[in-house]
Amino acid sequence: MIEKKSILCPNCRKLISSDEPVCPYCGTTRPGAPWKRNVAGILSPERFDPVITILAVNAVFYLLSLLIDPAALGLSANPLTLLSPSNESLFLIGATGTLPIAYGRWWTLVSASFLHGGILHIFFNMMALRQLAPFVLDTFGLHRFAILYLWTGVAGFFLSSLAGIPFTIGASAPICGLIGAILYYGKSRGGLYGEAIYRQAMGWVVGLVLFGLFLPGINNWAHGGGILAGLLLAYGIGYHERKTETALLRILGTGSVLITAAVLLWALIQTVYHLTVS
Repeated sequence: MIEKKSILCPNCRKLISSDEPVCPYCGTTRPGAPWKRNVAGILSPERFDPVITILAVNAVFYLLSLLIDPAALGLSANPLTLLSPSNESLFLIGATGTLPIAYGRWWTLVSASFLHGGILHIFFNMMALRQLAPFVLDTFGLHRFAILYLWTGVAGFFLSSLAGIPFTIGASAPICGLIGAILYYGKSRGGLYGEAIYRQAMGWVVGLVLFGLFLPGINNWAHGGGILAGLLLAYGIGYHERKTETALLRILGTGSVLITAAVLLWALIQTVYHLTVS
């Protein structure tokens, strides 16, 4: 009797035989290859939880933004401004908009997605992320999820800068990108399940519109740009049920993770340097 070893596919996390030439679920070639499991697999969901990682990075950067200038903390009775970092702190650590970009800080189009302006701001964004991201991760896979999260955030903030928004932050731009991807998935898949997903996603869009109309300071341009970018990107890269993940998508996904990590590291270096010399 030949004993076969089972592994989790490094891309889609489905249980498969280690000697499968192609993952029968997502199409990844040679999923049992040692380099994929030990090198490329280091970024796979079986080694870490991408959603928890994003939540943790947001929490760390929020705490850092508070510690940069603790004397300027927002401690008012208004819950919307409770524990708010100063604009100077947010500028240093990577807020975006026409003002930072005017100083040549284009990298802030990435870092702004990991910054927040108060305890309620980060709380509600992380609650939304915790609800939406696992579905997108499961439907699109790790590499496509990474592409969606990074570039929809960049697109949302880029559109808001074109609209003249001077200073902006928040994970809501990439979160809206995830909503856009879910909209595309629901409409593309069709059937009772697809239509139910589509209607639920449309409900989130309506909620975002109402939220943006009645609450001041909401960056509706970033929200709209994120949703549109999510729709277009999801159309282009596809999802597991309809399109096999290609080597190019894996390269782009890994590159998106590395770009994000490099930008956030640069934000920290810039902040430490400024605080050291000032």
